[in-house]
Amino acid sequence: MKIFANEEVKKLFLVLSLILMASLLLTQGFLWLCYQRFSLFLLLVGVLAGVSILAVCCSYFKKQYQIMEQAVSQINAYLDGNRNARIECDYEGELYRLFHSVNSLTAVLNAHADNELREKEFLKNTISDISHQLKTPLAALNIYNGLLQDEDIEASSVKEFADLSEQELDRIETLVQSLLKITKLDAGSIVIEKSMESVADMMQDVELHFAYRAKQEQKEIVLSGTEDISLLCDRDWLIEAIDNIVKNAFDHTESGAVIRIAWKALPSGVQIVIKDNGCGIHPEDIHHIFKRFYRSRFSKDMQGIGLGLPLAKAIVEAHNGTIEVDSELGIGTTFAMNFLIPTKL
Repeated sequence: MKIFANEEVKKLFLVLSLILMASLLLTQGFLWLCYQRFSLFLLLVGVLAGVSILAVCCSYFKKQYQIMEQAVSQINAYLDGNRNARIECDYEGELYRLFHSVNSLTAVLNAHADNELREKEFLKNTISDISHQLKTPLAALNIYNGLLQDEDIEASSVKEFADLSEQELDRIETLVQSLLKITKLDAGSIVIEKSMESVADMMQDVELHFAYRAKQEQKEIVLSGTEDISLLCDRDWLIEAIDNIVKNAFDHTESGAVIRIAWKALPSGVQIVIKDNGCGIHPEDIHHIFKRFYRSRFSKDMQGIGLGLPLAKAIVEAHNGTIEVDSELGIGTTFAMNFLIPTKL
């Protein structure tokens, strides 16, 4: 029988048989001396009882062996690639606890495998995006370099192409830096170090970042909000997010435009709103503006790389916040960021 392939089971049955035999012989000897008339009958009963015990034990171990065989079969199926293979563990007992742990282990392994697959797909898409986005500035640099190597080029043209080359290099640097930031946020390798920050102070920093550009383009930033509102956030990262949205407002407004940054306390959090009176977002684009490298066919911004708004959204979500956009062509665009404060829920 297969159950006796297990050396421990074989020893168990051997010991049980010896104990039963010894017990029967001793009992029979005693009964023969005291009750000769009933000794044979009692011997028969004892033998039957011993055989019955051995049969019950044999049946028990045979059933256990079948359960183990099924478990081994499921484990082998999993090793052969069947990720849905599971061991039945609907009963109680130590053996079924072991099976349940094996099932939990396979679930963890499946989760790790899924994560690795997503990471590979993410890496593949990121490399593809970088490669695609670098083509244009690199091609432009190649052209400018070829023109600069022309011996007959005029001095004024040299400066012009050098300036254009510098713009393309800045574009590449911005592209790579933005991609690195988004990738790190996606990968969770950036630790958001939160502390209580004054929203008014942060918005003043944002205004300062764009003060020169506002003066150059004759635009105005208007801040509105009380000084006593604080937000638990990573100051640098949140300012980066708001900078990107304000930059988007500058990119899509004309001279004389007003960009308003307002903040207020809500019953359950803090809201920051950035509103401009620019050209607005075309209805066809409104649902795609947070996609990476999305470029609208209606946009006149030829220098944008399509990463500012996705990066802003990733940062806001890293703060457990939400970002919404509302826009009307020819009227302007409004970005509203809402940050929940858990203690107020």
